Amino acid sequence: MTSEPTRTDVTEAGDDGPVSQTLARVSRLHRLSGGKLLRPTGLCSGQEFLMMALWREGSVRQSELTKMLDLDPSTVTLMLRRLEQGGHVVRTRDPQDRRVMLVRASTESYALRPRVAQAWAHLEERTLDGLDDEEREAFARILSKIEKNLTSTDDG
Repeated sequence: MTSEPTRTDVTEAGDDGPVSQTLARVSRLHRLSGGKLLRPTGLCSGQEFLMMALWREGSVRQSELTKMLDLDPSTVTLMLRRLEQGGHVVRTRDPQDRRVMLVRASTESYALRPRVAQAWAHLEERTLDGLDDEEREAFARILSKIEKNLTSTDDG
């Protein structure tokens, strides 16, 4: 006669990945906190990365922006449409190649740049609150290693 599997016989989902589970929760909380801090700027979470790229790079091809942000082209198109409607970006055809769409930050959007930087500085301090300088440096080093691990993997 067989008995029901016990807790020790069955691995619960996530039991073999406590660090990954915690990292997923922390990433979600970080994104939510960042979104709240960005709300007064009128930008939604994620849009600030696109705007920071445009403020830094100037006018870029939409396809290059997609590569820089490592996002799906349809996601970038939707983000740009919303940002364009909000007056934050301008899209124009490349005069040398009419098939290519060029994107740049609107003149008005530059007023948001210091507010976005301030939101990110506040998020940084909130995230690292209670860590001393040595812990902050170690944490940054560890996160960089994790990022490298995740970007160099061949299995997705």
